[in-house]
Amino acid sequence: MRLENKIAIVTGGSRGIGKAVAELFAQEGATVYIWDLLDAGEETAANINKNGGKAIFQKLSVTDKVAIDTAVTHIMDQEGRIDILINNAGITRDRSLIKMSQEEWDAVIDVNLNGVYLCIKAVAPIMKEQKYGRIVCASSTTGINGNYGQINYAATKAALIGMTKTLTLELGPYGVTSNCIAPGYTKTAMTDAIPDHIREAAIQQIPMRMIAEPIDQAYGYLYLSSDEARFVSGICLTIDGGYSRR
Repeated sequence: MRLENKIAIVTGGSRGIGKAVAELFAQEGATVYIWDLLDAGEETAANINKNGGKAIFQKLSVTDKVAIDTAVTHIMDQEGRIDILINNAGITRDRSLIKMSQEEWDAVIDVNLNGVYLCIKAVAPIMKEQKYGRIVCASSTTGINGNYGQINYAATKAALIGMTKTLTLELGPYGVTSNCIAPGYTKTAMTDAIPDHIREAAIQQIPMRMIAEPIDQAYGYLYLSSDEARFVSGICLTIDGGYSRR
């Protein structure tokens, strides 16, 4: 198994892409710690354990430094190491610039950017000390191409690409890789809420004429978290059916 005996943290792992990542990592032999505010994380962990994997749900917000530090301390007490950090948690507060409130801007920045910083800040010293680590952040094609009504979201996802490249320089000498995934249109609860005619118009912009399933993104995370990607660092892997080819 590609992640046998690895200890992984997946933020936002209760549903959608994060859930698919947590399930796949457990199938590949990792012990998965799911960080999420949603109680659905408990069910996700229970189902993973029921199917022969190992998962632990730790309810917390990625914006809560004290909760993050407490969770990391618990993991280290139980496992003695942290090998993988998947920064998947994120929110949207979509609105055009003119109509966007300060609260909507701040909320997305706090979770999608500050939350990632806090999680990395907590685990990076551990990975540096053990001279091994995999950090993978969830960017987005919106961070590359922009998207109407998502200036806050686009700003955070573009910023994660820059963070990834900087972390590569700072942590690379200690055996820690840093990469990100830029998912394209993926079937989740959020995209299911989009009106049919808008969804169909979006699909027509994708060369493969389909949208991704969460597992399609999860396989990208698996590769970048595995030892097979030990010499891959500082990249943003776009998984979007060719949408960003331009």
